[in-house]
Amino acid sequence: MTAPMPVRPPDPPMDRVPEKAPEKAPEQRRPTRLLAPLRETGRLFTLAGTVCRETFRRPFQVREFIEQFWFVASVTILPAALVSIPFGAVIALQVGSLTQQLGAQSFTGGASVLAVIQQASPIIVALLVSGAAGSAICADLGSRKIREELDAMEVMGVSPVQRLVVPRVLATMLVAVLLNGLVSVVGTLGGYFFNVILQHGTPGAYLSSFSALAQLPDLYISEIKALIFGFIAGIVAAYRGLNPRGGPKGVGDAVNQSVVITFMLLFFVNMILTAIYLQIVPAKGS
Repeated sequence: MTAPMPVRPPDPPMDRVPEKAPEKAPEQRRPTRLLAPLRETGRLFTLAGTVCRETFRRPFQVREFIEQFWFVASVTILPAALVSIPFGAVIALQVGSLTQQLGAQSFTGGASVLAVIQQASPIIVALLVSGAAGSAICADLGSRKIREELDAMEVMGVSPVQRLVVPRVLATMLVAVLLNGLVSVVGTLGGYFFNVILQHGTPGAYLSSFSALAQLPDLYISEIKALIFGFIAGIVAAYRGLNPRGGPKGVGDAVNQSVVITFMLLFFVNMILTAIYLQIVPAKGS
């Protein structure tokens, strides 16, 4: 005797559509979207606090710090020197034209040099550090993240922040401070040349007005701005590099986002620091 054939269950009716998972109401999705920027901001500040804490942890990565310092300096020195010349020239020409209209040509040097030292120099340094060095740092950390190198370091008990992020952030800060002095000198010389040659200004009046209006705290606030801007550029680049989305394409998007976010924070922090400085430090001669 042959075994009975198994009975095949009847096919489900074609008109029945499989049930979908219930979608969240728009009211439930909206708070999540609104809280996402706050979460990103909190994680960014958390990384900044972790970097500050891990900076004093031993052993300090001296070799990594030197390599990153040399890399950041090599990609920013020449562009900073070249960009500072037209910046100083534009400021000197604009201020010189304005002082001529007001009949105060003798203050051209002091006004233009103060604008270069207090505002233009730290901003130039921050833009170059974030655009050239920050993008490279973000791409390097992002590529390590998608290759799971950072996860392997954590498995072995090595902190990626202490091993990779801290030397890069400290390198950007130190380069920003040193580069700020270079940009200030080159920008001041460029402004002096264009004011004396093109606007027929007097060299003695240019220098005397600078010594009459400038003071040592102007240089201090410039260096403090450069230090803070370098810290912001390094932290934002490291944060976006540690959190890429979508594989290699996500790394490219993270690089673009790091530069844009740094620029936005740069101008906001610059406004706050300038307002605080003008309230705390009185003008010379007042």
